[in-house]
Amino acid sequence: MKKSFTIGSTARVVGVLIVLGIAVFPLYWMFVTSLTPSSNLFTSTPQLLPDFAHFGVYLSALGTGQIAIWLGNSLLIATGTTIVAIGLGIPLGYSLSRFSYRGKGIVGLMLLLTQMLPEALLVVPLFAIFKQFGLLNSQLGLIMVDSAFVLPIVALILKGAIDGIPRELEEAARVDGARPLGVLLRINLPLIAPSVAASAVIAFFSGWNEYVMAVTFTFDATKQPASVGLASYIGDLSTPLDTVMAVGIMYTLPAVVFYLFAQRYVVAGMTAGSVKG
Repeated sequence: MKKSFTIGSTARVVGVLIVLGIAVFPLYWMFVTSLTPSSNLFTSTPQLLPDFAHFGVYLSALGTGQIAIWLGNSLLIATGTTIVAIGLGIPLGYSLSRFSYRGKGIVGLMLLLTQMLPEALLVVPLFAIFKQFGLLNSQLGLIMVDSAFVLPIVALILKGAIDGIPRELEEAARVDGARPLGVLLRINLPLIAPSVAASAVIAFFSGWNEYVMAVTFTFDATKQPASVGLASYIGDLSTPLDTVMAVGIMYTLPAVVFYLFAQRYVVAGMTAGSVKG
């Protein structure tokens, strides 16, 4: 019995290591490629270990100062998207969960239907609207459009989390004189905190990774996020792959670290949001 248990545990550990290796290998290969001179990238024998003598490619990329500006823009857009999506998603999710009104089912259906529309289909009409209101070439416009795309997801996650809260808790708070807003902030919000954290992570990555709207609505390089800035290194005649991979590492690593820190909240929040009372 003990031997069987040991074999089973070893198999699980090996399985976890294999899955972890598959997940980490693309990031490792990006790092190796970034430290490989372009002349050595297409040799018959691939370079499997990083060549730190070529680390100057990172210093050259950072020396321009453009990378820091792009990353700062991405952080601003992602943070703004998170704040707007959570600020609007909490009351919207609470309304869908707790209030009964005409057209409530249609509102929920429309939130789902918005996820069926591809971004490319909305670029032209949104461009015309943003041009009319002077929102082109600004981070504010990107925050607004990114928030609009991720808000239905946030609202539905929070609705599912609020559905799992017993109504008796709210009724007891109302008996004590609490108003609906007080019930939401003092009773519901602490109980759905994991779902709020999960929704915040989803909203943050939606703003961090967005490209189609960003490349269409921003023209000034100082206003563009890192997703657009990274694509600017790709040329028609030549592409410095080592520089592209170096910038890609600097763009990807903060997001990976942030997700590793917040993944337990994502799992807890998505689980809570899927349970209904």
